[in-house]
Amino acid sequence: MRVSGVDRALAALACLAGLLGVALSAAAAHVPGADSLKTAAQFLLFHAPAILALVGLGTAGFARSNLARVAAGLLVLGLILFCGDLSARTWLQQPLFPMAAPSGGFALMGGWLAGILCAWVPARRG
Repeated sequence: MRVSGVDRALAALACLAGLLGVALSAAAAHVPGADSLKTAAQFLLFHAPAILALVGLGTAGFARSNLARVAAGLLVLGLILFCGDLSARTWLQQPLFPMAAPSGGFALMGGWLAGILCAWVPARRG
């Protein structure tokens, strides 16, 4: 079993999402009215294990590795846009850019859809 650099990067980004989720949870506990930070923290913490699972499934050969990478990559992109926008609105009092959060939400949904395909499309056996 060979792990690609892309898989390692996705796994590292998943762990970063978990770290940021914990940090935002702690920050939200100390910032009055930080409901957006709580939401961002939850999204980061919910999706970090999913990204790790997708990378693991692809690497272990239980899912097509390219499809698993696409799914994980869409989840990472979605987290950056969605959680980044919510955090920027809280800390900077302005969005990342117009439609960043909805774009991130669509990327997250696309990642989950690609995850469904990972479960249904058989892995190639060579």
